[in-house]
Amino acid sequence: MKQLLVFVLFAALFCWLMFSPIYKHVLIIRQALLQQEADYMLEIGASGRYGYIDGSMIAESRERLSRYGFNAPSLQYEVASTTGADATNAFSPLSRGIGIRLRIAYPYDNLLNIDRLIGLEPPSSDSRISGSGMKMSEFVPAG
Repeated sequence: MKQLLVFVLFAALFCWLMFSPIYKHVLIIRQALLQQEADYMLEIGASGRYGYIDGSMIAESRERLSRYGFNAPSLQYEVASTTGADATNAFSPLSRGIGIRLRIAYPYDNLLNIDRLIGLEPPSSDSRISGSGMKMSEFVPAG
């Protein structure tokens, strides 16, 4: 009986040692992709041509991230400005010098449940990984 218990405990530890690094790498890659997408969207949205991040840009971003395996409806986008003005309005772009903040969040999707094998509690179901940033708008109104 004692040998069976040792075998079960060893098997659980062995499974965790084999598969935990893989899931951790998936988590790191997801976070890096979210940060890369946030940086890209800020670069485009804060450029002199736009001065905003609107719904169509967010839809294109969802499509790009879904190609990497993200579930598009689970992605959350938060766009704000440093002045409180609407940073998603294409008809009223933010003027040069006003900051655009963007945060893209995605749930862990039970990715770290394997940590339960060694007694670690995984993140709650409402916890999210995210990529975020802020860039100053370069848009200059004509006229």
